[in-house]
Amino acid sequence: MSTWIGFILYALGLLGYNSTVRRLGVSPYLAWITSMLVQILLLYGFAMTGHLNIGIQLVTYLGIFLAILWFILSIAKKSQLKFEGIHLFDFWMIGLGIATGNVLWNSPLVHYDNFSHWAVMVKFMTFTGHLPGAADKLISFTSYPPATALFITQFVHWVGFSDGAMLVAQFILIWGAAYSIFAGLRDRSRALTSFILCFTLAISFVFNVAIRLNNLLVDYVLPIITIAALVGVFIYRKKPILLCTHVSLFTAALLLVKNSATFFVIMIVVYFLYTLITNNKWQWQRIFTIPLQFIISIGIGIAPFLWWNWHVKQTFPISKHQISTQAYSKQLNGESHRALLKIAHKFIEQITSFNSLSTKGILLINIVLIITWMFVKFYQHQHNNLLGMAILLDIVFIVYYISLFGMYILSMPYAEAILLDGFERYMASTVILNLFIAAICLVRVIDHQQFEQNFQKRNTQSFKSALTKNIYQITTLVIAFFAITMMYSEITGTKFTNEMNHNTLPLQMKRISKPWNHLNHRKVLIVDPEVVDVNDYYAGYVGRYYYFTDKAVGQENFMMTPQQFKQAVEQYQYVAIPESHQTFTTLTKKTFHQHVVTGLFKVTKNGLIRIH
Repeated sequence: MSTWIGFILYALGLLGYNSTVRRLGVSPYLAWITSMLVQILLLYGFAMTGHLNIGIQLVTYLGIFLAILWFILSIAKKSQLKFEGIHLFDFWMIGLGIATGNVLWNSPLVHYDNFSHWAVMVKFMTFTGHLPGAADKLISFTSYPPATALFITQFVHWVGFSDGAMLVAQFILIWGAAYSIFAGLRDRSRALTSFILCFTLAISFVFNVAIRLNNLLVDYVLPIITIAALVGVFIYRKKPILLCTHVSLFTAALLLVKNSATFFVIMIVVYFLYTLITNNKWQWQRIFTIPLQFIISIGIGIAPFLWWNWHVKQTFPISKHQISTQAYSKQLNGESHRALLKIAHKFIEQITSFNSLSTKGILLINIVLIITWMFVKFYQHQHNNLLGMAILLDIVFIVYYISLFGMYILSMPYAEAILLDGFERYMASTVILNLFIAAICLVRVIDHQQFEQNFQKRNTQSFKSALTKNIYQITTLVIAFFAITMMYSEITGTKFTNEMNHNTLPLQMKRISKPWNHLNHRKVLIVDPEVVDVNDYYAGYVGRYYYFTDKAVGQENFMMTPQQFKQAVEQYQYVAIPESHQTFTTLTKKTFHQHVVTGLFKVTKNGLIRIH
């Protein structure tokens, strides 16, 4: 019951911000993500000044107050919002969004990076009420900005902390940003173009298969917020104040999602500058106004990130994954030319392979855009910009390839770089972004091919012939079918993944004990028979997250004498055995005369005491 009350409070707060930004001129299709990003930046300000818990309550209560205020004013007919109508894509978004959210609510966290940073960061802020400091050794990647963690922390503050609650929070952020793509439609009543965008959204999850939605990683968050930013630049191009505010807000939020968001921010900045230059008829005053608008907007946008970098340098003497020119130079000088050539050869081999999912995505985008361009150009005899867009997107891919290769040779150890560790995951972000850009351009060209260009006159009779009407209707039904099927496939795929993960370490931990939610420094030994889990520190990270301690350690090798075993075990305060370990069980019997298989135990001088 408390979960539902918390969810209602959170939803009312979000609704209040949504109503406010809409009255300030924000598109209804961008209002949800805009409201979320405004709250993130407000929370960021409170967190950076050491008042996160108060900030969460104030930000949410302000939203609730605004929701009540606008409701009263609308009843009094003093401030009513224009009703945009309900369209087919609204039903698709609501129905499949609820279905996806329901699955995510019952999903566990399994991916390594959830426990090395993303989930543990949310847990830390939820139960301590502040950002990590130098003394908080639980957080390893201290330079990672906290935007998504702040958003998720606000949500779980009201509905309760759990794996599912965190996943649903991030999905709300993704779905709110995804709704913005429909602002790119010329005519939202057209079923064909609407379902093409729904289909594109469903396809985008295919390229996110390395991560899926049941993880807190931000590889999908980055492109979906970026496309919302680009759509906003397009639809606000004739509203200078709204345009500049939008760019500042989205730039600030993206840079606070992850350091690697810089590439996506550059895309927004370039398009923003292009829009400012080409926006209106040329006047001499624009020589001064354009640079001023640009500098102020981008300056405000990067200010929160500069504040974060200053915070990291002041708080942490050494920070993992911190942006450092000196570190990059040292890394580059440490690699031999032969090693660099090997990485380059492996990289080229990967991007030219037809087995690469990202390469398939790039080919798909190019084929669809070029074929459509040829059809419209040579068959319909109409000018369109799809070929130019295909070339532009290819340039983006090439630049991203170069930046990704730079990351491998500058930031990664050779052992990881030569394997192109995470290649498809990193490439997925730019493939997803360009997929959406291509789809929005495509549906606008398709809409221009409609026989009737006056939206008010469009109906079942406004077709060139009965044949074109039949083609339109059949195509719409086919696209709608695949849009629903592909999204349902993502839902069932997530369910299947959850079932396959039933015996993974995080779920085994849940079967032996309850999680600890009080930050502590207790020494916990995680006994794991899987060598790989221990060697790559997965067991340790899961233990640190689950028992909320910076001193959880995974161990698999217990080939030692009973005396050595006793000394080794007594170094810890607790022992967690999520899966039976034959050697550990045998040595426990010899040393402490106890039969131990699985469970959580307190270490004493006389042996292990089971904790229920």
